[in-house]
Amino acid sequence: MMNVDMHDKDEPTVEATLAVLSQALGKASEDLCAVRSAIDLARVDMASHNGSHTRDVIRDAERVVEQLRKTDESLSDVLDHLRNAD
Repeated sequence: MMNVDMHDKDEPTVEATLAVLSQALGKASEDLCAVRSAIDLARVDMASHNGSHTRDVIRDAERVVEQLRKTDESLSDVLDHLRNAD
């Protein structure tokens, strides 16, 4: 009989983790498409009305770009590990 540590039972499997990641990516994809459309509309509106916005928009946008870059790197790491697992 195999001795199984109780701690191992609480650890997620790779398959379960990838399923959660896939769901999160699907939701994020939908959200990002919606936000992109809203941002593009705001940009057109700003260009036609020469509106002013606070520096907060710049700070927040830069933060988002940095987090998206980190997310992209993390997703690349996941794909590399999956490719190298074979």
